[in-house]
Amino acid sequence: MKIAMFYHSLVSDWNHRNAHFLRGIVSELLSRGHEVEVYEPANGWSLRNLLDEHGVEPIRRFTQSYGLSSNLYDPATLDLDEALDGADLAVVHEWNDHDLVKRIGAHRNGMKSYRLLFHDTHHRCVTDPEAIGAYDLRHYDGVLACGRVIRDIYLEKSWARKAWTWHEAADTRVFHPLCLAESEKAGQVVWIGNWGDEERTAELREFFIEPVRELKLKAQAYGVRYPEYALAALAEAAIDYRGWIANYHVPEVFARFRVTVHIPRRPYVDLLPGIPTIRPFEALACGIPLVCSRWEDVEGLFYPGRDYLVARSGREMKCHLEAVLHDPGLASDLASSGLRTILSRHTCSHRVEELLRIYNELEKEPNDREKGPHVRRP
Repeated sequence: MKIAMFYHSLVSDWNHRNAHFLRGIVSELLSRGHEVEVYEPANGWSLRNLLDEHGVEPIRRFTQSYGLSSNLYDPATLDLDEALDGADLAVVHEWNDHDLVKRIGAHRNGMKSYRLLFHDTHHRCVTDPEAIGAYDLRHYDGVLACGRVIRDIYLEKSWARKAWTWHEAADTRVFHPLCLAESEKAGQVVWIGNWGDEERTAELREFFIEPVRELKLKAQAYGVRYPEYALAALAEAAIDYRGWIANYHVPEVFARFRVTVHIPRRPYVDLLPGIPTIRPFEALACGIPLVCSRWEDVEGLFYPGRDYLVARSGREMKCHLEAVLHDPGLASDLASSGLRTILSRHTCSHRVEELLRIYNELEKEPNDREKGPHVRRP
């Protein structure tokens, strides 16, 4: 099967978590013998910022690590006939601009030779509904939504005729436990995440910075877009700030610490329950004990209390961190249970199976597509 994927970026994960999942999905599809082409704008903000801050070396190392590449294009000159020639399936991410989304839909309507899906992995359906509602999805077969609540919004607002829940997952080719001797440990707790556009400023202080400061833990923080006041708060708590890290190096960092925390952005807590975003999947896949600030697992993805601990206040976060750090049995049980859950249902292999089931479901529908020289691949 030939699959064309239009995303913001495959090669850059600077402030761009969607690249994590996309890399895993593309790797899994290729390993199964499918032909995959990824298209990303040549001047995308994530790639531009990565190059401005770190030069071309991260791109070289990404290519070396994954063996993947994308097709860089200028939106003004992108030839859709060429990009979609022979495609069986096209997937278009919601970080694409409205014009491209509309153009691909019109192309699908004219060609009728492939299935077309829109992929939403963000909270804009509730924080910026006008922008999402403005996407022209008339000629799309449906929407892949990263949580049930987003799927339901698309259907309730009639933005799409069909929608499926398609959660993110761990790329277990990259994210898996690494064993290090205790002497190689760098500290006790690590936070890997971006500051968050003021969407979790108070939460980062309550659930990470203050517990680390009060417990006098040895901690590190990784991520981008930290304003000066955030850097000052980290320094005051004696937290070692390390800046951007290539996502494929994250397992090495997790291996050097005894516990990590997950602090979701406020929209995913208050408005879109049930969406953990990708970091908990990756942390659990690496076998590191995880403590989360409040979020509701309304879809039953995990086993809270067994796979990870939930802190509903800063005080509870302190208690959980102390418990994990001083009870090796608890730490081991959490790590084992979390990893077991990931391997049983939340890998990119599982998500590819889901995607292929959706595609096959669409193929069984009454076919409104013109029969022509296009031959469907097995």
